[in-house]
This record gives sequence, structure tokens and C-alpha cells, in this order.
Amino acid sequence: MEIKKSEILFKEGKKFIPGGVNSPVRAFKSVGGNPIFMERGEGSKLFDVDGNEYIDYIGSWGPHIFGHNPPFIKEAVAAALQNGSSFGAPTEMEVKMARLISSLVPSVEMVRMVNSGTEATMSAVRVARGFTGRDKIIKFEGCYHGHADFFLIKAGSGALTLGEPNSPGVTKGTASDTLIARYNDLENVRELVARNRNQIAALIIEPVVGNMGVVIPTEDFINGLRQLCTEEGIVFIFDEVMTGFRLAKGGAQEVFGIKPDMTTFGKIIGGGLPVGAFGGKREIMEKLAPLGPVYQAGTLSGNPLAMAAGYAALSHIKENPGIYQELEDKADALEAGFRENHAKLGKSYRINRIGSMISLFFTEQPVYDFDTAVKSDTTLFGKFFHGMLERGIYLPPAQFESWFLSTALTNTDIEKTIKAHFEVLYSH
Repeated sequence: MEIKKSEILFKEGKKFIPGGVNSPVRAFKSVGGNPIFMERGEGSKLFDVDGNEYIDYIGSWGPHIFGHNPPFIKEAVAAALQNGSSFGAPTEMEVKMARLISSLVPSVEMVRMVNSGTEATMSAVRVARGFTGRDKIIKFEGCYHGHADFFLIKAGSGALTLGEPNSPGVTKGTASDTLIARYNDLENVRELVARNRNQIAALIIEPVVGNMGVVIPTEDFINGLRQLCTEEGIVFIFDEVMTGFRLAKGGAQEVFGIKPDMTTFGKIIGGGLPVGAFGGKREIMEKLAPLGPVYQAGTLSGNPLAMAAGYAALSHIKENPGIYQELEDKADALEAGFRENHAKLGKSYRINRIGSMISLFFTEQPVYDFDTAVKSDTTLFGKFFHGMLERGIYLPPAQFESWFLSTALTNTDIEKTIKAHFEVLYSH
């Protein structure tokens, strides 16, 4: 039997890269088996090093809203490269990019470019602390904001408690300033704030969670958080690294009609290149160096190639507002097909979807927070993942991740996915 090139590469990679991958979820540990090494992407498809073709529902974990290798982004990057890859000095494109972001997201009056979503979220929290003069933050169980120390915190034993580190290397001292709240439980947040009044600098939230599968906030919850933060002088941060420019041109805040104090971005904002950004109210952002005392810097921040790709992506969105209805139609067709399959098979699995973000949970009860999400049968998801993979459908290799649709998906792609979904569930 011929050994696959992916297996050879994985074996070789493990000699020099921890776990053989540069981001843990790629290792397939949640679903079993070995990762597939990709060679190229085009439109709705991925092609691995062994010549196999897949319909892609990861989209590089969100950035590829237009599919892989759209010509307008390739052309923008190629043109920018002619002038150089990095200068360590300001460029016109940085100014154009900042102006474009502010025009699309009205709550962002000033913006700072960085190199990743993690940089964006950790910097936003630092600025919020500098602005308020307070130390503590609130995050929600099940929300992921990157790998900065103060985000890698889990809930303690009580409902209202200081968090505890969930990664070696994160100190208890760092964890003591992170308070953990329950998603979609406004009363829980109010009690947490009451116990720590005048100590909380920021409340950070994924307005739509994409890191415990897709979990959507209730209207009362998200509006209540806005009101509470206003009343208590807490900086309200929307982590829109996933949802920014995906759910609408103005992100989740446009969908929900909420104006946060600060917003973080990543993924789509870079057109597929490494980039992030954070921004918000002018009075808060003016605390940032060189205007103010809160320090943040990055050698490659505002990199001209990333700015060119991001500007091309956001410009395409601005010029083609119909893409969101197109994405809605494709995602709705996929969801409807799945629901029809469930009805035929007598299954009551849960489907959570908003716009072009969707998750299938192998549980029969509604999923609205961390506790209900983790009731999903992860063993069954692993079997489902591999069954879909064998049929040429590439899904996130973990139960608790959002699927991302792109405008490049065709009706044939969606029909094939629905058919594969039925076959795999039928076989199990």
C-alpha cells in the first residue's frame, strides 16, 4: 500500500514542529487520525498534496469569504509586492485602510493595525485598562479571544468566581484579574459586576460565539450587556475577529444594532494574510502611544502586503453589498437540506446558524452556552467528520468550531454536501 504524502510530511513535521503543526486544532486530535497537508486552494475547493479535492467549509478559519485565490486579492498583493514587502515606516495604504474600516464600522472612530487577532484582543484590553485605571476584565466561558495569558482562563468551581489558568505557563496572579461569566446569562454578569464594582476595566465578548460552535446571543442578553457597561463605566469590547465583515459589512454590531466601545478584527480584514486590528471611540484610542501612555507596537504592523490584501477585500465588500444575501441564501439552503435529512432519519441534532456561520451539534437539546454546547457527542462528531472527509467535504476538525461558507460555493457543492451529510448520518 502506497504511503500518502500527507502522512510522510506529518511524520517529518513532528521531528521539528511541536505536534507536527503550527496551530493545535490542525492536528486532528479532536477527531482522530492524521492531518491532511494542503497544496493549493481555488474557489470553493482545497487540493491536498496527494491530489485529492475537497469542498471547503473552513475558509482558512474564516478569512476566505470569497473563496480561495480571488483574482482581485491576488492582483492587489502582486502589485504591492512590486514596491517591496515591508518598510517599517508609514504608508498611504495604512491611512486608506483605517478610513475604510471607519466608514464600514461607525463605532470605530480610530483604529490601530496589528498582526493577528490575538494581538488585537490583548491590546484592546490593555488600552481599556489604561483608559479606566482598573485591572479586572470579564470574559465568557466558551469564548476564545486568542492565546494571551489573561484569556486562557477557565471558570472555577463556583458560579461567581475568579478564573483559574487552563494552560501551564499562565500564572494564578494573571488569572486573578479575569472574571468568568456565563454566556446568555445577564443576571450572572450583573452579580459578577456587583461583587467587583469599580474594579472592572472591560467586558469582552464574541457577539456570536464561533469557538464553542456557533452560539447566538439573545436580544435581551446583548442589549443588557451594553446598558450594564454604560452604567458601570466598563469598556464594552466586541471581539469581531470572526464576525467582522462576515455577518454584515458592519459586522455583528450592525446585525444586532449595538455600538460597542471597542472592536477587534482579524481574518477577513487581511484578505487571507496575517493581520488584525483594534479600534473604537476616539477618547479611548487616544490613550494609545504615541498620543497617550498605553504602549503597543509591532514591527510588521500595517505591513504593505497585508494592507493591500485587506483593502482589496473590504473594498470588494463595500462595492458589492449583495454578497451577504448571497451568503444567506447558500447557508439557508445548506441548513434546510440538513434539517430535511434529520427529519428523514428521525434525528433531533441541533443546527445553530447565523448568516454564513453554521454548526451541527450532536445533541438533542438547544445549545445556547458553554454547558449546553459540551453536551454534544464529540465521538459521533469525529465519525461524522471522517465520513464527510471521505466524501470530499472538508469541515473544521473539531466539534466546537464554526463552519464558514463562501460566495464561491456553488449549488452543486451544497447539494453534494447535503447528500454526504445524509449518507454519513445514515451509516451511523
